[in-house]
Amino acid sequence: GGVNADLQENIAGVREAQAFTRESENIARFREANAANRDANIRAVAFTSALAPALEALGYISIVIVAGVGGILMLRNQELGGTAISLGLIITFISYTQQFNMPIQLIATLWTNVQSAIAGAERIFEFIDVEPDVTDKPGAPDLTTIEGRVELRDVWMSYNEGEPVLQGVSLTAEPGQTIAIVGPTGAGKTTIINLLPRFYDVDAGAVLIDGHDVRDVTRHSLRRQIGLVLQDSFLFSDTVMNNIRYGRPDATDEDVIEAAKLAHADEFITRLPDSYQTVLGERGSGLSQGQRQLLSIARAALANPRLLILDEATSSVDTRTERLIQQALEKLLKGRTSFVIAHRLSTIRNADQVFVIQDGKIIEQGTHETLLAAKGAYYDLYMSQFRRDVPETNGLQAAAAAPSSGQIGD
Repeated sequence: GGVNADLQENIAGVREAQAFTRESENIARFREANAANRDANIRAVAFTSALAPALEALGYISIVIVAGVGGILMLRNQELGGTAISLGLIITFISYTQQFNMPIQLIATLWTNVQSAIAGAERIFEFIDVEPDVTDKPGAPDLTTIEGRVELRDVWMSYNEGEPVLQGVSLTAEPGQTIAIVGPTGAGKTTIINLLPRFYDVDAGAVLIDGHDVRDVTRHSLRRQIGLVLQDSFLFSDTVMNNIRYGRPDATDEDVIEAAKLAHADEFITRLPDSYQTVLGERGSGLSQGQRQLLSIARAALANPRLLILDEATSSVDTRTERLIQQALEKLLKGRTSFVIAHRLSTIRNADQVFVIQDGKIIEQGTHETLLAAKGAYYDLYMSQFRRDVPETNGLQAAAAAPSSGQIGD
């Protein structure tokens, strides 16, 4: 298991290994794991090699004992259970002895394989026996079609005991609103959106959707109402068509193509060797990061959820593609409650509400304009991260208006 895991990791991370010239270290680590596996197999084979001849010798000894004792009793004309001992009876007992020894010798021969199977079974059952942290309550009802009102009520959350990631977070999103969540790395932004589809449970407080505590409804029905577009989109080793259709298996080919056009993915898909029937490699290998992101957006558009979560959805595309995606997102977000985590100003500036998270707490909230006017934490983030994302059409004006100190003039 260790050798296979190390080999899989090295193959999956071959680009990183080459980029950081870690080939020699990875080879050395693999050789070390392989040597440990080899030594363990040698010990197992040595044990089997010693055990098999011993059991085989024991089988022959038992035959000699049966034949010897039976022969002596036959020569003395003694009886066994009222039956005279004959040559045929002795041969019968010898046959019984051989049949008894045969399975034992076979087990000894296969002992190494048996041990490997037992070790593998232990790992499998260890995985199967893991109890999920998040489960449905007995008799929990399904969540029917929602309007999209979301409320986080005094939410506390921690991955490790005593280390809260969220501390008393409260926010409300009305149906159809776009909520932007910003803050430095590690502030707790992704944790908030992970609570909505109930990938984790809160330690205290509640997450409510249309007034229903997400812990009181089935996870399946909850997640059917939510669409996800994550920063690192996962694509399966299947056709482009089936990857887009993943969130809605009953969609027609025409529906899939329409969703791809909405996400501006149709243009590059039609240039693939087999268009929508092109089979992708593992995790979408062969496509650029931006193309994989476009397919993920098309997948979310096809699923047609009431609640949409965008986690850095435009982080891996160029400026031109980003503009196209923004046009698609305007259509996709219309009429849906949306939570957006982004570092790009173009995604956040049109949000109905912006929440600034720092150290697991909401420290500011408002619209883009009101938060900039307040010149607080959001203003600092804007100056340090977002200003570079001002559209090119007014980029020169922004640069000219900004004083040399890096502050926006009054």
